[in-house]
Amino acid sequence: MTVSSRTPRPIDHLVLPVSDLGLARERLTALGFTVAKDARHPFGTENCCVFLADGSYLEPLGIANREECEAAARKGNVFVARDQAFRFRRGIEGFSGIAMASSDAWEDDQRYTHAGLSGGEVLEFSRDMLLPDGTSATGSFRLAFAADQRSPDFFFFASQRILPLPSDRKALEAHENGVLALSEVVLSEQNPTDFQYLVQEAADEREVEALSFGMSVDTPRGRITVLNDAGLEGFYGIPSVAGADRGLKGRAVVFKISSLSDCRRLLTERGVAFQERDDRLMVPPAPGQGVLFVFGE
Repeated sequence: MTVSSRTPRPIDHLVLPVSDLGLARERLTALGFTVAKDARHPFGTENCCVFLADGSYLEPLGIANREECEAAARKGNVFVARDQAFRFRRGIEGFSGIAMASSDAWEDDQRYTHAGLSGGEVLEFSRDMLLPDGTSATGSFRLAFAADQRSPDFFFFASQRILPLPSDRKALEAHENGVLALSEVVLSEQNPTDFQYLVQEAADEREVEALSFGMSVDTPRGRITVLNDAGLEGFYGIPSVAGADRGLKGRAVVFKISSLSDCRRLLTERGVAFQERDDRLMVPPAPGQGVLFVFGE
């Protein structure tokens, strides 16, 4: 693939494994998010998504039926297999993957394969979603996976919406905390540039910004940043762990909000613990929220 044919991909959604959807819904609601109704995948997982006005969304991912998940993984379902591997290695809550929006997942799969980064077979599926007005709709998706074997705890995939869910989601995109968009996702690795090629291919973007403590790749919807231990501690107050293993790990999600003071007031009134740092509100992980959330204007 030539440089001129590249089409930078926006972030579509983030995969956030949770122990229980009810617990995740309770936590996300307390944080001021509007949470969609529970939805079931045909391979044993379930979600309760948070849709943002910029077109991205969060996917808290739970286990609806363990037997169905295990059967799907044995048959080669990469999405379920990666989720199972994450839960086995890292626990039942966290941040395990980034989906990039795609208009042709088959083409992305060929690109990943050519780059030596294919994460497995393309997956196609459909699922129903209950809308705020009580009606339901069916969406169909095609996923192509990009992965690096040195990074068992984090992966990327292209997400093509073959039969999109209804585009009018204004009721679901309005959030009491004032969140408007996904600003940045933060990953960690001892040597961030070891995974530069994977991030570039996932985003289909060659330009990389070198930082003192890592690197960043801008996408049309949100930035992907990989920081080393010093960067995590310096920018986000996340302490390093002695003897930590290698590979990419999801560490933080940064949101753009309409008003810092309004968001601060909401979190305070609801008894949500947070720290204020560099004009940003940092909410540490808690049951139902397995990763640091950062709110800033």
